Amino acid sequence: MEAEAAKLLAAGLCMGLGAIGPGIGEGVVAGKAIEAMSRNPKMADKILPNMLLGMAITESTGIYALVISLILLFVV
Repeated sequence: MEAEAAKLLAAGLCMGLGAIGPGIGEGVVAGKAIEAMSRNPKMADKILPNMLLGMAITESTGIYALVISLILLFVV
């Protein structure tokens, strides 16, 4: 019973803490990209793909946290 509670707590902490970094990172990336596009609208077609690539790479850490939390829940 205690092992089940510890497993659930660990999975929750893993997902909770693992979502903080990508959330902050994506917010910074989007904010800076919009700021850059508003300063120089002609560069928007070059900034947008780079922003999306940066957000995808940032989101991968959140996906890794999800995978680890699912492993903790269903395998361990």
